[in-house]
Amino acid sequence: MAVPTPRGVPVDPTTAPVPPELAELLRAQLPRVADEVEEEVRRQVPEYGLPSGAVYRENLRAGVVQALSLFIDHIADPRDQRSTMTTMTTTYYEIGRGVALDGRSLDAVQSALRVGGLHAWRLMGRTAEELGLDSQVVSALGELAFRTVHEVAEAAAAGYADARSRSADELERRRGRLLDVLLGDGPVSPEEVQDLAHGARWRVPSRVAVIALAGPADPRAEDRPPAMPGALADMESRPPRVLVPDPEGYGRFGGRSFVLGLGGRPAAIGPTVPVPEAARSLRWATRALGLMGRGVLPRQGVVLCADHLSTLLLHSDEPLLAQLEARVLAPLDAASEGQRARLAETLFAWLLSGSNVPDVAARLHIHPQTVRYRLRQLEKLFGESLHDPGTRLDLILALRSAASRESERDSRPDKNRDGF
Repeated sequence: MAVPTPRGVPVDPTTAPVPPELAELLRAQLPRVADEVEEEVRRQVPEYGLPSGAVYRENLRAGVVQALSLFIDHIADPRDQRSTMTTMTTTYYEIGRGVALDGRSLDAVQSALRVGGLHAWRLMGRTAEELGLDSQVVSALGELAFRTVHEVAEAAAAGYADARSRSADELERRRGRLLDVLLGDGPVSPEEVQDLAHGARWRVPSRVAVIALAGPADPRAEDRPPAMPGALADMESRPPRVLVPDPEGYGRFGGRSFVLGLGGRPAAIGPTVPVPEAARSLRWATRALGLMGRGVLPRQGVVLCADHLSTLLLHSDEPLLAQLEARVLAPLDAASEGQRARLAETLFAWLLSGSNVPDVAARLHIHPQTVRYRLRQLEKLFGESLHDPGTRLDLILALRSAASRESERDSRPDKNRDGF
């Protein structure tokens, strides 16, 4: 615990001797002075006057009595002033720390210190005047009083800041643990999620989606998560991932602010799923991000998995897809290399257009007669299987896979530009 060390000695007892009877007189008046200081603070600082401020009032009384007692101890034995001040700052460090741990603001404590210190000095000054103390002694005591207020205020602020920092670190650790559990490989129960979420101060939503992010454009820059209410982020994982609560309720993914928040980096958003299935959303988002890096899906901007389900399904088992492609498109091996590409393009367009020749011609920007010529070649290669519904589906899948691979080859020269 890093308690602040008092920085100075405000009174030199050899140049400003204090009558010993002052300490005894002040000690006798301590209960009355403490009552008056407490009443003044409660009058001027609203938090201490509220019916719900029992904790404030309890700490106030203890703090006032401790500060006055230590101040009087210093007057009684000024040689031990550093030890006295250290004890005082330790006490107020703990007060500030307790305020932070209770989730309250330090403003009320700081206000109470200023109001209480000023009022206590007025009361002490009146006593000093009654004793007829030398003005040099009164001045030295005033300096000690106000330095005391300054030191304990700093100690309270240090305790508050330290507790807040530790609390923030602990909260971040708990949220990281929650995210690891939600996105882990093992099953997760609703009870475990609720327990971890309570400790992480995270409201459990009904549904979530996971964003997988490409690397930052500048690897040297700090990788900060997008600013989204309630999101859980792990920017250290590869790829970085962000779990977003109730994504469809925000309407955020298509918004300009969301895109700007990503800093221009590509991202893939997994499907929206129930909370216990968050790992599934991550798997699809990661797969989509990989396909973006290869050029199968758009390399730039934000890709919603929900808009590319067929592509994701097609590439979910690529070795099996390769076998399907090799088997179904084997008849094209009989054509020359130049013919093969043209015939595959025409066949794909013909299957997608429902066998409509004019539509195929318009898609490929060629004459309908050219389409018919190529179709006759395809019928020679494939025979009656071209009209079999099962074969046609296999052909669409295989030809789409071939087209994706061609697009991937075309995009390879740019692959380092986008952070993949």
